[in-house]
Amino acid sequence: MENSAYFPVLVQLLVAAVMGAVIIVASHIFGQRSKANALKDSAYECGMKPFGAPHPRFGVKFYLIAALFVVFDIEIVFMIPFAFVYADFLAANLPIVFSILFFIALMVVGLIYEIKKNALDWGLPKSN
Repeated sequence: MENSAYFPVLVQLLVAAVMGAVIIVASHIFGQRSKANALKDSAYECGMKPFGAPHPRFGVKFYLIAALFVVFDIEIVFMIPFAFVYADFLAANLPIVFSILFFIALMVVGLIYEIKKNALDWGLPKSN
């Protein structure tokens, strides 16, 4: 294999490194030069003085739900291409159904585990 086959990769890495360096240098040159003080650093709340903590803390359940959303969103991303090529695989007599059923079963087992561990319970008051 020739060395010239790696030339585009080398150019891309070089351009990325130079662009990163240029952005960092430009932010130091053209960035804010004013001194910090309490008035400038405070949040603007429609003309009112801000009250409360500036960054409210989120519970761990919030991040757990966000992670579960990403997992099941990725499941859909994997199932959409399967839906498009399903007929082609049936025409070729390929046993693709078992692999996708295994994938769905794995997701269902994960969902049942999350329900058993109350991962989907946000601690909201229960209605009668």
